[in-house]
Amino acid sequence: MSARWYVIHVYSGFERKVAQSIEEQAKQAGMADRIQQVMVPMEEVVEVRRGQKVNAERKFFPGYVLVKMDLTDECSRW
Repeated sequence: MSARWYVIHVYSGFERKVAQSIEEQAKQAGMADRIQQVMVPMEEVVEVRRGQKVNAERKFFPGYVLVKMDLTDECSRW
């Protein structure tokens, strides 16, 4: 079976923590080879703060984590 993208809805502000947790749990379960990519979509924006232009990262889809993986019955158990 080929890998597909899955969308996980999480609390806003916890996207990076959830992405890191997914990767760690997959390693512990011995299924890290099934996960190709865990991603928190971010974009570079230019903001003006105190009259200065500042480059900043902003979440493109706040509250969502994207996971590209090969989902099997074993993966859905954890």
